[in-house]
Amino acid sequence: MSNLLEIDGLKTGFDTERGPICAVDGVSFELQKGKTLGVVGESGCGKTVTAMSIVDLLPKPSGKVLGGRISLNGKELTGADQEVMQRVRGNEIGVIFQEPMAALNPVQRIGKQITEALILHKNMDKGTALREAVQLLEAVGIPSPERRIIEYPHQLSGGMRQRVMIAIALCCEPDLLIADEPTTALDVTVQAQILNLISKMQDNIGMAVMLITHDLGVIAEQCDEVIVMYAGRIVERAPVLELFSNPLHAYTKGLLASILRLESERKTVLPTIPGQVAPIHEFVEGCRFCQRMDRSEELVQDRPSYLEISPGHFVEQCPECTKEDSNIWNGRSNKVGQIIKLRRSEPFTVWVREIKMKAPHKQVLTLLTRRQKILNRMRVSLLQVEELKMHFPVRGGIFSRQTGAVKAVDGVSISINAGETLGLVGESGCGKSTLGKSIVRLLRPNSGKIIFKGQDITTMSQGFLRKKRQDFQMVFQDPAESLDARMSVGQLVSEPMIIQKMGKRHERNERVFELLDRVGLPRTAADKFPFEFSGGQRQRIGIARALAVNPDLLVLDEPVSALDVSVQSQVLNLLMELQRDLGLSYLFIAHDLAVVKHVSDRIAVMYLGKIVEMTDAEKIYRDPRHAYTKALIEAIPVTDPSRMREHEPLEGEVPSPINPPEGCAFGHRVNAPNYEQSKGKDIKLEEIESGHWVSNCPCCVDR
Repeated sequence: MSNLLEIDGLKTGFDTERGPICAVDGVSFELQKGKTLGVVGESGCGKTVTAMSIVDLLPKPSGKVLGGRISLNGKELTGADQEVMQRVRGNEIGVIFQEPMAALNPVQRIGKQITEALILHKNMDKGTALREAVQLLEAVGIPSPERRIIEYPHQLSGGMRQRVMIAIALCCEPDLLIADEPTTALDVTVQAQILNLISKMQDNIGMAVMLITHDLGVIAEQCDEVIVMYAGRIVERAPVLELFSNPLHAYTKGLLASILRLESERKTVLPTIPGQVAPIHEFVEGCRFCQRMDRSEELVQDRPSYLEISPGHFVEQCPECTKEDSNIWNGRSNKVGQIIKLRRSEPFTVWVREIKMKAPHKQVLTLLTRRQKILNRMRVSLLQVEELKMHFPVRGGIFSRQTGAVKAVDGVSISINAGETLGLVGESGCGKSTLGKSIVRLLRPNSGKIIFKGQDITTMSQGFLRKKRQDFQMVFQDPAESLDARMSVGQLVSEPMIIQKMGKRHERNERVFELLDRVGLPRTAADKFPFEFSGGQRQRIGIARALAVNPDLLVLDEPVSALDVSVQSQVLNLLMELQRDLGLSYLFIAHDLAVVKHVSDRIAVMYLGKIVEMTDAEKIYRDPRHAYTKALIEAIPVTDPSRMREHEPLEGEVPSPINPPEGCAFGHRVNAPNYEQSKGKDIKLEEIESGHWVSNCPCCVDR
């Protein structure tokens, strides 16, 4: 079969204040029609720059292709003028960008943004283009397309915006689709819908797909071939089955080892890749992964050759990175005093260090004493939430009278013990973040009770609440937005202590250094600003800030959702270590069920403002009872391409919380056979077994 896309020796660079840099350095690969090529690697490895080089969408004038060849259907694109590339983009190559809210024009209606490409490339008149746009929206699974076509991007959910991006990318039936992180930060159900949609469209028009992602589960399910990029170069390339079963490069092995699987043992230390990708201006000519591992200068002087080891399996031939025992990632350690194993103690869940017998007696005594202190604290329930409701008024008309209410949280009851982690899962729009913000009283609930350490804080005044917030803090999903860009890291971490009037200035400064040490950042970070750090490092800053006032409870709102797989493991290890050493309690909000299972003791599943199932973390995966819980588990990508399974993604979206359906909201969504029986029924949680709570809905629950 002839190649649709051929890349040979591609080099892409940028002009910067520090001089010219090369972000993509000698990349070569081919892609055949109808095939899917996966591109993986950490942030800063050159994945997106490679894709943008193909469609000539590099930032001008600093970005430019410095060398190499790009060929599409035998047509040379390297050096092509803008008129040629405008005909290629959209018509022959479609692009799904990582963040649809940034890619879509916020002041143009959805219909206009789709018809623009049809009018330009297909020479359609406006009326024909609009009718075609409606059909495209229907084809990508958007309900009521005639209404959606006159709406603006902000009026759509994240999943719908991504579907609009797919409609725009595929409207001219391109030969090649470049999908740049199309499912990052999406719920597992929406992710499954988007990937299923791309596969169906690929089958219908026979296009090739270049899928860029850091989710190796998605790669395993979707791709025929995979290339692994590191620091601007391809370090390994192979068919997907071959890569997962027989990785040769140490970096590939590290990425695969970092994958969280449902069958993984809970609360164990996750393997991580030491260090991070070097800044582009510091790239060496030799093996760049050896540069990261601080290996000898001889290994980083000359560029390793890139050879085909077996049919279709290419690898960068660094002698250190390709030897059989090149398992360089951080895992469990057998050194005295370091973590050997994490053990669960009954009846309360606590994770303690096991020290070898030859460890010093004093160290063993210190650790056991700490463990006993934590156990003593755990005998008291830390947080109780009873029938909590958070409704937001909807106003309209000339006098802005209330016409309805958004029932974001509608009668939720949960409890968290000291030292325990309660995982909270559900799709976007289910009320998870609103519940978290209500618990820390960033929002004032309409009714219900929040009892923290025996004290009702539901209606507590702001004056008393400010002092009480010393006991509970929140870590937000996007640290880039939650951290003040004008403040240094030292100022950000010390600010909560200043608000709580804790210590003198020199004591606060010393506390900042202690916290930076604790979260794994150098002390020099105190003088830097958030933009100077990677996503994972910014999340560590957010955690350090939350720990500054010695809280008992952390509400973690999607703390690892947008991080690379290796960085995600580092942050999760840090959170488990902090919980083990400090006895912290967590409310862990996430949409990645494998992550939630790994860190949680119990899990609550939330749908449309209500808890539909809650039980032990192991049991909820082994024996789910509610249909919604089963659908979430079914949507998790299988990380082993040798055991793929056929499954239909959960269709539809969470109903509007302004006008929820009568009876069981999930039964209404999936047209459950017994849905009519749920109408008029008081649907609430019932304990069907010891510690296993499930909604008493007659149409969605196995009893």
